[in-house]
Amino acid sequence: MGFQGNDSSDNKPFKFLIYGRTGWIGGLLGKLCDSQGITYTYGSGRLENRSSLEADIAAVKPTHVFNAAGVTGRPNVDWCESHKVETIRANVVGTLTLADVCRQNGLVLINYATGCIFEYDDKHPIDSGVGFKEEDTPNFIGSYYSKTKAMVEDLLSNYENVCTLRVRMPISSDLSNPRNFITKIARYEKVVNIPNSMTVLDELLPISIEMAKRNLTGIYNFTNPGVVSHNEILEMYRDYIDPKFTWKNFTLEEQAKVIIAPRSNNELETTKMKQEFPELLSIKESLIKYVFEPNKKTSETTA
Repeated sequence: MGFQGNDSSDNKPFKFLIYGRTGWIGGLLGKLCDSQGITYTYGSGRLENRSSLEADIAAVKPTHVFNAAGVTGRPNVDWCESHKVETIRANVVGTLTLADVCRQNGLVLINYATGCIFEYDDKHPIDSGVGFKEEDTPNFIGSYYSKTKAMVEDLLSNYENVCTLRVRMPISSDLSNPRNFITKIARYEKVVNIPNSMTVLDELLPISIEMAKRNLTGIYNFTNPGVVSHNEILEMYRDYIDPKFTWKNFTLEEQAKVIIAPRSNNELETTKMKQEFPELLSIKESLIKYVFEPNKKTSETTA
């Protein structure tokens, strides 16, 4: 689905307004725009402050708006359990306000959301290859973070100008970044071992810019096709990065004793993304091409 807004003319140069300057994805978006020669400005307004958003749009006159702002919690989503009002303000009120202001101005909003609103169930068992589709109703509200994200996704589905990208367990080639899923689990004392859909940002963020250029809207499972488990990733890390690396597993029941809120585990169906971008690599292929090969430190690999 596409959106024909005020600034959809083919001959007008792209100008992006990006929210989330201090965040991981927001920072990467700016670097991508620099490399592609796309003019962009970071928004200075607070998402929940409508007049400041309107001032940004009036000043910048963007062709597209990107939302990479919001609250995930520090050091993790457990923070949201004790900061519910702040989480609502950023993830619900702020996102809805931005979507509404963009619609009012005829602008497509590319919204980086989450796929952590589902969990494996009887109809979508682990290792079945049956993933949750874009139109499926979220079934995971174990964490307050996920609960707010599911709320806002449902409300945003009424906005024909919004492209909602369900990101999951984001990974990049920057293995020093503490937000990187690989870096996180490599530093944990123990990890669970469950196959999941994940997002390799090095491959998918440039695609999100292309989605904006095509004025695509609606919900997209913004992950690489297929699943990969924690152990499979750490095996690649050992084979490509550190041959002496070791790790320990523990069960979901054991994990529950050291976290406040349960975590989402799921597989997302990616047919819709593949139809639009047939070149999209499977998660394991993407990990090797974009993350492990560029960072390779071992002389030989068993991969």
